[in-house]
Amino acid sequence: MTITLRPATPADTAALADLGRRAVSAKFQHLYKPEDFATFLAQAHSEAKVAKEIADPGMRIAVIEEQGALVAFCKLVIESTMPAGHSDAQKPLELKQLYTDPARIGGGLGAKLMDWAMAQAEEVGADEIQLSVYSENPEAQRFYHRYGFAKIADIEFWVGNHCDPEFLYAKRLVSEGHGLAAAEKV
Repeated sequence: MTITLRPATPADTAALADLGRRAVSAKFQHLYKPEDFATFLAQAHSEAKVAKEIADPGMRIAVIEEQGALVAFCKLVIESTMPAGHSDAQKPLELKQLYTDPARIGGGLGAKLMDWAMAQAEEVGADEIQLSVYSENPEAQRFYHRYGFAKIADIEFWVGNHCDPEFLYAKRLVSEGHGLAAAEKV
């Protein structure tokens, strides 16, 4: 089957919101009170929110499509919104979400999106990529470690009225001619 990685368009709004809700629900819904999870989904994965993100010039969103269906996506915020004070990066980029259809996890789609994210970071001249990952999500942590990310701080992530312990991960980037190389973080 042929897969296509491309920028998200307004026509993807409903499918992107649906995929985000399904991916988050499959992995995390069991952790929360129904009202907290419903609030979070309405705030983070509504069609209105996704449409706003697609239109935002400060964001870049890539989707992977297979036979007309979205199977994975990645959202980047060009100027990171992660908590300040944990890094001396001057131009950090934020990897906001990297989600795969729950039935497709482990099939290499995340790697394709991570390669895209690294290329985008280079294109905008970012000196670091930042992201948050749930403290009890070892699979995601292993994935990010494979790409050179490391924990730099403990932070919080709110799901409705529920506070989750999260890790702030970062990967320092140094432009070296034709590409990016990880810089050691102390």
